[in-house]
Amino acid sequence: MKITDVKVTVVELSGTGSVLEIVQAPDRRRLRYTHRRVATGAQNHELFLRVLTDEGIEGVCTASSPAMTRDRLELLKTQVIGTDPLRREELYQRLHHGTRWVYQTPGWFGNFDNCLWDIAGKVAGLPVCRLLGQVRDRIRAYHTGDDGDGTLDTYLKLFDRCREEWGITAFKFHNYQGARQNVKLFRELREKIGDDFDLANDPVCSYSLRQAIEVGRVMEELGFLWLEEPFYEQELHNYQTLCRELVTMPVMATEMLMHDIAICAEWLKAGATDLVRGNARNGTTGVVKLAHMAELHGTNVELNGIGGLGGHVHVQLQCALANTEMFEHFTYPAARAKESGIVNAPDAVDGHLTPSMLPGWGAELDWDYIKRKTVAEW
Repeated sequence: MKITDVKVTVVELSGTGSVLEIVQAPDRRRLRYTHRRVATGAQNHELFLRVLTDEGIEGVCTASSPAMTRDRLELLKTQVIGTDPLRREELYQRLHHGTRWVYQTPGWFGNFDNCLWDIAGKVAGLPVCRLLGQVRDRIRAYHTGDDGDGTLDTYLKLFDRCREEWGITAFKFHNYQGARQNVKLFRELREKIGDDFDLANDPVCSYSLRQAIEVGRVMEELGFLWLEEPFYEQELHNYQTLCRELVTMPVMATEMLMHDIAICAEWLKAGATDLVRGNARNGTTGVVKLAHMAELHGTNVELNGIGGLGGHVHVQLQCALANTEMFEHFTYPAARAKESGIVNAPDAVDGHLTPSMLPGWGAELDWDYIKRKTVAEW
């Protein structure tokens, strides 16, 4: 089998696109930042990356994050056309180590790698979770987002919605009100909701080391799942200190380093993180390597975001990796996936997501609908 072409199909969605704007976060003592989405006025789109073969088997994955641009696609085609798509490891090694020589951002070929796994599953007649060796039937979800004004009432209403709409009983905060307010909020919420709702905290680089220790100790007392990325990953020494200070709750760093297994390994060896972040937008092969490396260090890899194809990619992977526990759930992706032409977009039921048993990633694509909504192809 040989790769004959690699294409991008651009599907028009409703609404307008957006970009992230850097904004200063309120803090009387420190200069710190966060971000917000700003509408661009441009049309919203989904990108499908398609790897075509001489045997008619096609691998597909969404490719909007990171976006597979025309220039990047041409660069990728130069490397892979004429190669065997089943030799995934050979192609991974070439592209991973060759990234330095084509001056791309790390993980730039990740969704191409995902397409190769889709092809492998279709050749075998198996979903990727079975191809890797399935370890569970479904993966538990925690909800992220919809923090709104960050008040007690807002979160209580959101938690009720999580329970009623999806059966989800876990939530991760993105709250930028500062360490002191977060401590007050967390104590009040735990008193209101009891112990049957799991909580995690991701202040997105808005704490100082001292604040991270202060809040982290309160989170330990309240039984939180983890403290994620309280300050920038470049601050290795501070993360080593934080990991030593917090002994009953793990610290999760490396979100901005998760494209590279070697860097993540160095952080684990240095005692600068307890959990490893991963995302299959950097490629399934890399995620599997991260998971095995984390397992050797006695810890978990936890995937952020929903993964490609409206969630299919991460659901499949997390039902095949023993050392991962929770799927990151958001409100909007299932509807976006369906509008993109993914008929069977996964979503949480009874607090869990279940992998499709169709071959490859298990996504059922309505190609007639996609063709009608296609506005460009390259």
